[in-house]
Amino acid sequence: MEFKSNEKKMWLEDADGREIALLDYPEVKPGVVCFAHTEVSPELGGQGIAAKITQAAADKLRSDGRKAVLTCSYAIKWFSKHPEYADVLEDPEGEALKAQALAGPACGIRR
Repeated sequence: MEFKSNEKKMWLEDADGREIALLDYPEVKPGVVCFAHTEVSPELGGQGIAAKITQAAADKLRSDGRKAVLTCSYAIKWFSKHPEYADVLEDPEGEALKAQALAGPACGIRR
């Protein structure tokens, strides 16, 4: 599995070049992006693709020396389960509070 990326998003394509998973992360200020939206096609459901793309994007930010803020419910939940990635967050404590307040299902499934 090979994720593609640019400065604003990471995605996975099928054999025909169609986007089948993505994580949008536009820059909100110099050196800081917002994990805004995670989406995975239904045919990939249950394969952990959302987790893999989130981890890959977090690894990319870490290697680039950038930070993230989170508005995507999936990303909020993912980071709350992976404290080893707290260094990627601009405000780890604030993101932990978001996770505590979050109820219901996370985004990430294309309908």
